[in-house]
Amino acid sequence: MAAFAARGLAVSPHKVGPDYIDPGYHSLATGRVGRNLDAYLCGPELVGPLFAHGARGCDLAVVEGVMGMFDGAAGEGELASTAHVAKLLRAPVVLVVDASSQSRSVAALVHGFASWDPEVRVGGVILNKVASDRHEALLREALDAAGVPVLGVLRRAPQVDTPSRHLGLVPVAERRGAAVEAVAAMGAQVSAGCDLEGLMALALSAGALSCEAWDAAEALASSPPPPRPVPSLGAAPPDPLFGPEGASSSNAGRAEDAGPRSKVPGVPNRPRIAVAGGPAFTFSYAEHAELLTAAGAEVVVFDPLRDEQLPDGTRGLVIGGGFPEVYAAELSANEPLRKAVGELARAGAPVAAECAGLLYLCRELDGRPMCGVLDATARMSERLTLGYRDAVALSDSVLAVAGTRMRGHEFHRTVVEPGSGTAPAWGVRTPDRRVEGFVKQGVHASYLHTHWAAEPGVARRFVERCRTS
Repeated sequence: MAAFAARGLAVSPHKVGPDYIDPGYHSLATGRVGRNLDAYLCGPELVGPLFAHGARGCDLAVVEGVMGMFDGAAGEGELASTAHVAKLLRAPVVLVVDASSQSRSVAALVHGFASWDPEVRVGGVILNKVASDRHEALLREALDAAGVPVLGVLRRAPQVDTPSRHLGLVPVAERRGAAVEAVAAMGAQVSAGCDLEGLMALALSAGALSCEAWDAAEALASSPPPPRPVPSLGAAPPDPLFGPEGASSSNAGRAEDAGPRSKVPGVPNRPRIAVAGGPAFTFSYAEHAELLTAAGAEVVVFDPLRDEQLPDGTRGLVIGGGFPEVYAAELSANEPLRKAVGELARAGAPVAAECAGLLYLCRELDGRPMCGVLDATARMSERLTLGYRDAVALSDSVLAVAGTRMRGHEFHRTVVEPGSGTAPAWGVRTPDRRVEGFVKQGVHASYLHTHWAAEPGVARRFVERCRTS
């Protein structure tokens, strides 16, 4: 991405799956918003439209895969894998192979990937971590027989190494100066070692998409109205996952109520919604802010590490994911903001918190005081919780009507020990029929990361609640 952007091309960056960190590096490389393509969270039908939305006005789109090419949602076959997304986009694949400690065997590896699924077109190989000229010659000789062209050779280069910790790479926001240097070094290395003309020719061979680009306002306008009036907040009618036998398996309710629909920006009473940002809260999907804006809100970003007050006129609060455990001391030390968040929540304002946001709303995190909105404590754990989740809303909230089905993703090494005074947010389809998250007054807090493009009514409902609270 950086190599092509350095040539003056407008490059559209995309990432397969739910990863928030890689798109930050993509944005650094291209100067454009990094976007995710997740066939599990959003459904296969939205992959093409969301891709086209991000790629508007660009010369080239680059999609970084996830895990191995054929690794997708557990137990769901190819769903949400790189191969699945490549087929949905009719895009050729460049296979990046770690060539260290092998020579002729690389041909067998590439042949296996190229022939496993005939619907996936492997258009070339980039050999990574090549040790020497002699090593490169052996690899090229072996691949000549595989019939897949070598489009690049990259040598080991410690200057492009990116540090990691308990949940993956360190985000750009935490190391911007070093990240800028590393991405520039990556771009220079790829320019020197890869056939950019051959890669561009391969990109131009991609099949045409027949879908229209996703648009936030159009998504809201086409979002179906709720099938029935809903009970008051906190009620929990029977649902298809946790209700009595015989409950309907269809959506028991959409993620909005029967109140008036909001319109495009410019409506009267345009509520200001504060969205947490900065180094401690870097996880968010760009489409969320776009949907909130299209639903009539003014979105303002604030940094809980540095800002001692919420933006003036804040009517609602969105606190996404990130690494509050890394910044627990600094977040705790910002007592004025913690107090402001607590007062806003106790006044009944809508608050949507995911994962890191959930931890921030607890009484304490690793023994340090947090906002105290929820009667719960959070701590770091040795156990990694990771995976896609199929969930149903168990309580009416500012985000969803009880019975609304949504898909989410969980990724954390923390544990929350709940107290009292809350209702569960989600029921998760697991063998133990697990409940998850908290609903309290206007607060919806959960470990689940969801993608609102899959259910635009979430944004509309939240904005309406901000407008009327």
